[in-house]
Amino acid sequence: MMKCICSGEHLRVDEIIPSSESLATRDYSASGYSSRAGETDTKVDTSNIEEAESSLRESGFLNYEEARALLGRLEYQKGNVEAALRVFEGIDIAAVIPRIKITIVRRCELPRRHSQSDNTLPMSMHAVSLLIEAIFLKAKSLQALGRYTEAAQSCKVILDTFESAIPDGLPENLASDCKLLETLNKAVELLPDLSQLAYDPQEAILAYRRALLYQWNLDVETRTKLEKDFAIFLLYSGHDASPPNLRSQMEGSFAPRNNVEEAILLLLLILKKFMLKRIGWDPSILDHLGFALSIAGECRSLAHQIEELPPGTVEGKEKYTSLALCYHAEGDDMTALNLLRNLLNNRENHNCGFELLLASKICTEDSYSLEEGIEYIYKLLAQSEKCDQRASLANYLRGLSLSAQSRGVGSDAQRISRQSEALGALEIAQRTTKGKNSSILFSLSLENAEQRKLDAALYYAKQLLKLEAGSNVKTWILLARILSAQKRYVDAENMIDAALDEAGKWDQGELLRTKAKLQIVQGRLRDAVETYTKLLAVLQVQRKSFRAQQKLLKDKQNGSTNLEMETWHDLANVYTGLSQWRDAEICLSKSEAINPHSASRLHSAGLLYEAKGLPKEALKSFEKALDIEPNHIPSLISTAIILRQISNQSPPVVKSFLTDALRLDRTNSTAWYNLGLLYKSESSASALEAAECFEAAAILQESEPVEPFR
Repeated sequence: MMKCICSGEHLRVDEIIPSSESLATRDYSASGYSSRAGETDTKVDTSNIEEAESSLRESGFLNYEEARALLGRLEYQKGNVEAALRVFEGIDIAAVIPRIKITIVRRCELPRRHSQSDNTLPMSMHAVSLLIEAIFLKAKSLQALGRYTEAAQSCKVILDTFESAIPDGLPENLASDCKLLETLNKAVELLPDLSQLAYDPQEAILAYRRALLYQWNLDVETRTKLEKDFAIFLLYSGHDASPPNLRSQMEGSFAPRNNVEEAILLLLLILKKFMLKRIGWDPSILDHLGFALSIAGECRSLAHQIEELPPGTVEGKEKYTSLALCYHAEGDDMTALNLLRNLLNNRENHNCGFELLLASKICTEDSYSLEEGIEYIYKLLAQSEKCDQRASLANYLRGLSLSAQSRGVGSDAQRISRQSEALGALEIAQRTTKGKNSSILFSLSLENAEQRKLDAALYYAKQLLKLEAGSNVKTWILLARILSAQKRYVDAENMIDAALDEAGKWDQGELLRTKAKLQIVQGRLRDAVETYTKLLAVLQVQRKSFRAQQKLLKDKQNGSTNLEMETWHDLANVYTGLSQWRDAEICLSKSEAINPHSASRLHSAGLLYEAKGLPKEALKSFEKALDIEPNHIPSLISTAIILRQISNQSPPVVKSFLTDALRLDRTNSTAWYNLGLLYKSESSASALEAAECFEAAAILQESEPVEPFR
């Protein structure tokens, strides 16, 4: 064999050197790769001898490349990575690859009854397996030495060889050589890892796809691992993958358009294999799938996948909680709450702090479940004595619940009591978190603002702005509204301008609308029209951008649509104030094209009719608005005003509209003012009530923001 290595000639059967140790030592010494002096390795892998014997039996000689492949393997197994690499680099890969390809092609064409030693093959299948393994071990050696790009190139040689020789995938009759398939599986699995180590994400994506799309006859475990690793890479690597080019794509079948969709597809394939009992359960698959489907806005699909899992796969408490989160994310709060009720009513379930927190949050957002939510909150507080963070969240939710209750009670005494309790709970939450929780600070500022405690509201809003470093548009708008309630319109507009400089273009919509309303209240109607025009231009560009990714951005898209519709209404009202009837009508037609059943649009149309001197048509518009949305406060007030002007309706009918408006919003100065006019027109006996209404209207108007705080 040494003669073969040194001369590059074939080694005949009768020239074989029986000792693999002497083979290694001789070649190692002759090549200048000898071990440290005095060291000998008595542990020899007999598989090298068996491989040599197999090749000699089949072809009658062991050629130069095969001898080096055996020697390189031996050095690699002994841990001499650098020595192994030098041996492998002596193999002329460019020369052997064409012969390997021809051998593979002819071997695949042979009927199964032919033996592997068929004389038509340029080299034996054992030799092919040996050389492929040598290329793979060369890649492993390069990896061990940190030369990842070269290692990846070595791996690609193996994959390119088989893909070009057998484009349709490995046939079944190649499976007889288990060693070859094992090496191929390892190479396919290694290439994506090497590309990542070489900081080449696009090559890693291509490596994963070629591993999964080509028929490599991978075993289930290897394929599943590749699918999982690829899904994780797509979700968390931060690199955008272009859509895959599926050569054998069937018409009508699904093709992923982005990283998230491709990751979801891979994870669903793994989940299907588990359902078919081809693999064991891996809880992390559900975690990654949950993340992918949630950011894709498909939490209901996630719930369906969880429900389809065999009983016992996910523990009962975890299953109910996960399903509740899914339905809550999809806006189906009643289903989520029912799931949590089933969980919380089971006495066997302990340590349900998170579930109580979620149930409390859902109840806080539903006016019909506020009492139930407060019960959950008190249970949560009882469990949170040693946990300040949980206690602060519980008090935060208690404050939100009491605030919501205060807006629904009829008695002034009850309302004031609930408002006071709400502020107290929010202040406790704020002290517990030491002013570091942005949600608590926002709610505290908002609650003070609604109670017209504007100085306190402004203080907390400034603290929040500092905490968030001006990154939240909602905080800027709240601060501007508080300043407008203090009649500091110029300061408020300056705040909005500063926010516009900080905000991204997609976050400027609400800011521009607030700026336009500040300009209106200052009498600068032409400036307001210009601001609204700019806002509509931003929304138009935003809408075109969202069309490309409708599902991922469906919530933002809905918000953008609503903002556009309300902008047309605001602009119509401005044109109505300027007596530009035609322009107002165009704005309303634009809004109708977006949503023909909008109470806000019908109210703006009624104001236009009223300005034109057509009260009956105005009344019809207001009534239609109330048919669509019975609690639409502006329409309730406008209906009362028109009825008092043109109708012989009894005062109680007019009064009912105004009291309904005040039941929904006790801080509406216009409703109080018109109620005072109604009392004044009735009789002198109602003069005191009229005066009280006028006083309330005056006080509220002094601290009225350009937009409602909430």
